[in-house]
Amino acid sequence: MSDLPGAEDRLRVLEAVTDSALARLDLDKVISTLVAQVPDLLGVDTATMLLYDRGGDQLIATTAAGLEEEVWQGVHVSVGMGFAGRVALRREPVVIDRVDESTVVNPLLWQKGIQVLLGVPMLVHDELVGVLHVGSKTPHRFTHHDVTLLQLVADRLALAAHMQAATAERAALTALQHSLLPTHLPSPPGLEFAARYVPGAGTGVGGDWYDVFDLPGERLGVVIGDVVGSGLPAGIVMGRLRSALRAYALDYDDPGEVLRRLDRKASHFEQGAMATIGYAVVEADHQRMRLSLAGHLPPVLATPDHPARLLDVRPDPPIGFGLHPGPRASVTVELPAGAVLAFYTDGLVERRDRVLDDGLARLRAAVTPDAAITVCAHVMAVLIGTDPPQDDIALLVVRRTENVA
Repeated sequence: MSDLPGAEDRLRVLEAVTDSALARLDLDKVISTLVAQVPDLLGVDTATMLLYDRGGDQLIATTAAGLEEEVWQGVHVSVGMGFAGRVALRREPVVIDRVDESTVVNPLLWQKGIQVLLGVPMLVHDELVGVLHVGSKTPHRFTHHDVTLLQLVADRLALAAHMQAATAERAALTALQHSLLPTHLPSPPGLEFAARYVPGAGTGVGGDWYDVFDLPGERLGVVIGDVVGSGLPAGIVMGRLRSALRAYALDYDDPGEVLRRLDRKASHFEQGAMATIGYAVVEADHQRMRLSLAGHLPPVLATPDHPARLLDVRPDPPIGFGLHPGPRASVTVELPAGAVLAFYTDGLVERRDRVLDDGLARLRAAVTPDAAITVCAHVMAVLIGTDPPQDDIALLVVRRTENVA
C-alpha cells in the first residue's frame, strides 16, 4: 500500500475542509464541525484541538471528538512537555505507538485506552496557533498519507482559529476600552471638559486613555496616558494602571508621588510593560493645578492674553522604565479665567513623514481659549482632517470658565 495520499481520499478531505456550507457557519461552528469530521476521515477514534496560549506558553484543549473530557476538564499542556507539547515545540508531525505516563502528560489518553497518537502543528504564517491530534484505541499504523490528510485539516483549523482569536480580541479590547473611558465627563461650576478617542487605522484600539475623577476636597484628577504597544495586552495593562492610579490618588496629594508609586507597582507586577502618563490635580478654586509627567508630552496651554504654548515641564522617565525609584517632579501651573489646557497622546502629533516639532506647532496653533468642545473639534480637524490616524489618539481639553465662589 502506498504512503502517498490517494486521489479519492484527498478529494474527500478537501471536500470536508472546503465545504461551501462551512462558509455559512460562524467560526465556532466551523471549528467544531471540522474536528467532529476528523475521526471518520482518518478511521480513528478521537480528535482533539489544543490552542496555543502565548502568555502561559501552553496548549489548552478547546475542541474534541471522542475525547470530550479533555475539554471539559480544561486540559493544559506546556509546550515541550508530553505528546502535544512536543508537536508544538518541533512544529512538525509526531507519531507515538505507546501511550502511557512515559510518553504523554494527560492521563485521560491512556485511561481511555488510546494506543497510538498522531499530532500535527497548526500554523499560520509560521506562527503557532495550536496542535491537532488524533488517536486510535486499536493498533493503527499512521502513514505519510494520514499525516498529509490530517495536516490539510489542521491548516484549515489554524486559519479559522486565528480569525476567531483576532475577532474575539478586537471585541474584547473594544469593550474594555469603552468600559474604562469615562462615559460622562464632569461638569463642575467653573470648568468645561471635552474629549475624543480614536483607534488607529494601523494598530486598532490600544492602550491610550484619558480620565477625569473627583478627589477629596473638591479637587479633580486629570489623566492622559499611553501604554507602549497595541491590542489586548496593551489594553489590559492600561486598565490596571488606570485603576492603580485612581487608588494612589486617593492617598497621596502630590501627582509626582502618585506616579512614583504607580511606577513601583508597574515595574514589579507589569514587567516588560511601559507607559507614558501625565497626571494633574486641579485645586478646588480652579486657579491652579499640580502636574507631573512620566515620559509624556507636555500639555498645551492657551489663555485669553497669551498664545498657546507647550508647558515647560521636565518629564521624568516613563512608568515601568524601572530605573527611577526616587522622587518625581511636580510643578504648579496657573490657570487664569478663560485658560484652556489640551492633554493628548503622541498619535495626535506624530507622523511617519513629519518631524514631531511640526505636529506640536500645528497643535499649538489649533488650541485657542474657546469652549472646550469647540477646541476639541478644531484640534481634530486640523491635525487629523481627512487622513485616518495610524496610531490611536486620546485628546482631553479642559477650560476654566470662571472663578469658584
